[in-house]
Amino acid sequence: MTRDHDKRSKQRRATRASGYGSGSPQTERMVRTLLRRRKQQLAPGDVRVVDKPQVKRAVSAAALGNTMEWFDFGVYAYVAATLGKVFFPSSSPGAQVISTFATFAAAFLVRPLGGLVFGPLGDRIGRQRVLSATMIMMAVSTFAVGFLPGYASIGMAAPVLLLVCRLVQGFSTGGEYAGATTYIAEYSPDRKRGFLGSWLDFGTFIGYSLGSGLVTVLTALLSDDQMLSWGWRVPFFVAGPLGMIGLYMRLKLEETPAFQEVEAQHQKAEAQGTGSEEEDRVEQARMSGRGRLKELFTGHWEAMLICVGLVLLYNVTNYMVTSYLPTYMTTTLGEPELVGHLLVLGTMLLVAVTITTVGRSSDRFGRRPIFLWSGAAMVVLAIPAFQLIRAGGVLLPAIGCAVLGLLLVCFAGTSASTLPALFPTHLRYGGLSVAFNVSVSLFGGTTPLVNSALVETTGNEMVPAYYLMGAGAIGVVSALFLYETAGKPLRGSSPMVETEEQAQQLVARSRRRAGRRARDVWIDLRHGRLPRPPQDKD
Repeated sequence: MTRDHDKRSKQRRATRASGYGSGSPQTERMVRTLLRRRKQQLAPGDVRVVDKPQVKRAVSAAALGNTMEWFDFGVYAYVAATLGKVFFPSSSPGAQVISTFATFAAAFLVRPLGGLVFGPLGDRIGRQRVLSATMIMMAVSTFAVGFLPGYASIGMAAPVLLLVCRLVQGFSTGGEYAGATTYIAEYSPDRKRGFLGSWLDFGTFIGYSLGSGLVTVLTALLSDDQMLSWGWRVPFFVAGPLGMIGLYMRLKLEETPAFQEVEAQHQKAEAQGTGSEEEDRVEQARMSGRGRLKELFTGHWEAMLICVGLVLLYNVTNYMVTSYLPTYMTTTLGEPELVGHLLVLGTMLLVAVTITTVGRSSDRFGRRPIFLWSGAAMVVLAIPAFQLIRAGGVLLPAIGCAVLGLLLVCFAGTSASTLPALFPTHLRYGGLSVAFNVSVSLFGGTTPLVNSALVETTGNEMVPAYYLMGAGAIGVVSALFLYETAGKPLRGSSPMVETEEQAQQLVARSRRRAGRRARDVWIDLRHGRLPRPPQDKD
């Protein structure tokens, strides 16, 4: 052992003496300089300081669009029983509800098509233009529902027209949420992306609360005959002005800094024209819509799967509480309609009040732990929550709804900051649109329909709890593979900070980190060891 140790010591001394060259001071200085240059340290121009007023406008405009979308969902969920009588007359109330939710689910079948169109388009022409287009389509299609005649007036044409309006809504929504999350994420400073992103889903639940609250007020003030004849139309008429306000705000927005950065790099490369004609054709094909989709499915399939799993967890819970629970409590459990509506409305207000706190917590503790622990809690608490909801009265069902609401807010408060960070800038809108809408279409939007049908056929009122448990298990598995992105720049984007002072601190920290790395590499080389990989903790 001593002989081998002496032999290795002699080899290290010989290596140090050789200095990987002549051993002269000039060679050592040259190696040190090369090592420092190899490290990618930040320069002052590499860090973006956000424009705070512009960030507020971006968050407000994006959130208002989501408010508009979910106002429609809240209205549709709360008037499902009435719409079933107007458009799907049948002797069975259960069949009417299933028919209404089938039309609701049909809108989700075309959402992936909207994602395939609007997502790559948003990566090519910009986020702001596409978000303005989706807002117009949503407002017009929702407003048009209020003018539709019922089955008694035009027969089968009535449900067909309702289906057409829902399909247009679904197609436009295919580019809405992914674009809004992308827009907010690319405007937010890295340390506050969770907090600012949570305002998008705050708009979601405010919109749902406004829609469901309006229907609740109408139900309390109007008779059943008045609701059937004209009362159900009022909430859809309100969607028109809301859409115009949202469109005005979005037309005033500028493009995101991250997209502008990518566009500037692309234009610079085109201006230089260093590539051959064949290379230019290859690059144009890669940057086309089809080329971007091919790159997504071949080079980013892991991120796509993680996104599908997390979206499944969030949206199954979301649509279970927002769209199915009101009907479940009234039609399946036989609770008074007003009681069921008020309980779910109170749950939505609880989510809205707590959602920004969850978003801020994700900036501090990370997105991954929140998804992991809340997904595991869903598996454990789904059955107790539904047992409380089935207990009757008001207090115990209110506690059960609150449990589901607090689980829902954990997913809602972190999704808008987690999902965009899975993809690089030039593929972010498209990747998120496709993965998000495929997951929502297959699992989220079909939740009311599937659970209504299963409860109707099996007679088991606990089916929704088992459904939530399955979603929780899939979410936990997805979160296990999630890379933590809290406090870090988006992939392919420059670091974003709030103040010049933070920018200077970030640059200084980057230089210190690069210097330490260069020193460690130099020490390893001097001792005859291969350099260790960097282990940055920032």
